[in-house]
Amino acid sequence: MIAVDTNLLVYASDERAPEHARAATVLGWLVTQPAWGLPWIVVGEFYAVVTDPRRWRRPRPEQALEAIDAWLGTRGAQLLGEGPAQWPTLRSLLESGRPLGRAVHDARLAAVCLAGGVTELWTADHDFGRYPALRVRNPLVDFEA
Repeated sequence: MIAVDTNLLVYASDERAPEHARAATVLGWLVTQPAWGLPWIVVGEFYAVVTDPRRWRRPRPEQALEAIDAWLGTRGAQLLGEGPAQWPTLRSLLESGRPLGRAVHDARLAAVCLAGGVTELWTADHDFGRYPALRVRNPLVDFEA
């Protein structure tokens, strides 16, 4: 199962982003698959980013909610969350990857993906290299349907 990171969702939603067309194409393909992962922490972060008034002159929370509803409404969407057994996986990633501060968010996302059976995380973020157990791919650079 492929899971998607926040940055791809933001690019696909922001028509002004240089990455928009490519991200929209990639995400359009992904949501047609029989199973794809959408981590809860990504859903929350997406909403936070696209409604941040420091980033947008006119945040549009309604559009953010509509986008989330649309993704969750696809037949293959599988929500991935942190379960009670998450700590051993996260602890291992924190110990081996040594993230600090804001980089801990990526460790949480990697742990959710690993525990949720994700075979590949799609992201434009380069920070996941510290977690070699998680296969990461940037579909904005490397994607063919």
